[in-house]
Amino acid sequence: MKEALLLIDIQNDYFPGGKMELVSMEEAAKKAAKLLKAFRTASKPVFFIKHMSTKSDATFFVPGTRGTDIHSSVSPLSDETVIEKHFPNSFLQTELLLVLKESEVTDLIICGAMSHMCIDTTVRAAKELGFKCTLIADACATRNLKFGEEILPAQTVHASFMAALDGMFATIMTAEEYLN
Repeated sequence: MKEALLLIDIQNDYFPGGKMELVSMEEAAKKAAKLLKAFRTASKPVFFIKHMSTKSDATFFVPGTRGTDIHSSVSPLSDETVIEKHFPNSFLQTELLLVLKESEVTDLIICGAMSHMCIDTTVRAAKELGFKCTLIADACATRNLKFGEEILPAQTVHASFMAALDGMFATIMTAEEYLN
């Protein structure tokens, strides 16, 4: 067993003042920072995923803007791997699978944003690719969604996706539970 931390899309546009502010992103990033510190202290591998939009009409994660930068709370060190992606699935058309295999990683500890999009898609793909996944629920964030005329609060969206992934695709934990 070899664990790696996967920090997905913890980028400026998701924070207050960003182009796609998420609910509780600052709190999630604080938990992710604690995980990052623990992985660095233990000399375990860390991989950062950075979303860059390729759509001409994109409203966030626009290349060349500060919004695409990884947030300062979890800034990568010069020797840590940053993988750029253009789709919700962090494996799709990226080198993520290759670098994980080269590092002999078997278990992924996953956190970041958005719970209902890139986290969900990446966890499911990782499981299908043979990785054991642990998803740190309180180190993830999302936003309110609308379905028809119904507004779904971010807490409900987040809880629904954590519940759907729990067991079949990942072990769901809090940062504190994982770190203890």
